[in-house]
Amino acid sequence: MITEIGIVAGEIWNSLEKLGEVSFDELIKEIKRPKDIICMSLGWLAREGHVLLKKDGDDYKIRLR
Repeated sequence: MITEIGIVAGEIWNSLEKLGEVSFDELIKEIKRPKDIICMSLGWLAREGHVLLKKDGDDYKIRLR
């Protein structure tokens, strides 16, 4: 599973490079992977300091650091 989380983290990184800041809902639609894996991968990137997350109403805005 750690390999899949890493692969999805790379997909998130590439999407954010291409799209800039996106909402969590937009990211889920873009990545097309299970939501739980996206959450784990996003957490990994956030913990490593690669992404910034900002609460935006009922959603989050996400961008590369």
